[in-house]
Amino acid sequence: MNSALFRWPPLVGTVLLATLLWGVTFYSTWGNFWLKISFSAALLAVLSLWLPAGKKMRLKFDTRSFLMGLSSAAVLYLIFWAGKHTSRMLFPFAEYQIGSIYDKGQGTPVWLIAGLLLFLTGPCEELYWRGYLQHNLMQRLGNRQGFLWTTIVYAGVHVWSFNLMLIGAAAVAGAFWGLMYWRWGNLAPVIVSHAIWSAVIFTFLPMS
Repeated sequence: MNSALFRWPPLVGTVLLATLLWGVTFYSTWGNFWLKISFSAALLAVLSLWLPAGKKMRLKFDTRSFLMGLSSAAVLYLIFWAGKHTSRMLFPFAEYQIGSIYDKGQGTPVWLIAGLLLFLTGPCEELYWRGYLQHNLMQRLGNRQGFLWTTIVYAGVHVWSFNLMLIGAAAVAGAFWGLMYWRWGNLAPVIVSHAIWSAVIFTFLPMS
């Protein structure tokens, strides 16, 4: 039997776990949203680093990586700013659905949300979604297919929100960070980009 077949179950297993975790995070009303998403991302990150295939992810932090991450976060914020105004003109439900994204976890201190996104949730999501899942799918299916399937799954787990604007936002952001990882082959700038972008868009300069 081809030994490559034995490398698929752990990968598929993490996708199923991510689907379950995002379901509990977005659909279940139990618990604090920001704590749930942080726990979910952290658990997947730990698994990514523990599984043998995760030890091969490419991660190099330096000044160039930080600047690339910072500039890409600014570009992505502008993309979302333009997308917000366009969607509000095209879709009558856009205003409500965008606002409902910010309603999650109401009552949570802003400093806590920013800290979680910047230092835990953003980095941990990238360790799993791009560093583990996309990296392995690109190795097994080719760069294009690996990128596409990771983007589809990343957007797909957000279906639990039942929010078309959020699902679309996840698809855009996932494709953006996926292209970064595909192009540069280094997870560090992607982590910086995700961490800074999410902290800014959800706390400092929200789109609502």
